[in-house]
Amino acid sequence: MFAVLKTGGKQYKVQAGDVLRVELIAATAGDKVQFNEILMVGGDTLTVGAPLVEGAAVVAEVIDNIKADKVITLHKRRRKHSSQRTRGHRQKLTLVRVTEVLASGADKSGVKEAVGTAAARRTAHEAK
Repeated sequence: MFAVLKTGGKQYKVQAGDVLRVELIAATAGDKVQFNEILMVGGDTLTVGAPLVEGAAVVAEVIDNIKADKVITLHKRRRKHSSQRTRGHRQKLTLVRVTEVLASGADKSGVKEAVGTAAARRTAHEAK
């Protein structure tokens, strides 16, 4: 059984046992998280959501929070001798291992939802 899930603005086709590098989510190593934005579930029968499949989820275990490779940008203007600028950036990622794909019954699983850090900050700020 496989599923297509959406997280961090990207879509991933996953099945049980897959290891993913997704955008940073608010969880620590060893936590179990649940992705609820499922676009399609496949297996014996194919279920395509409009836009999401109701009651479907993907349960995963957080392995670690890591950083991606460094991306270096160099900006140089001609005819100016001292006008070079180098910038670097390392995107923060979360490494997760998919444990199971739930075609239905996601609300009864009891696993916390995988929420990105920006959304987690917003909900924490609104709760105050």
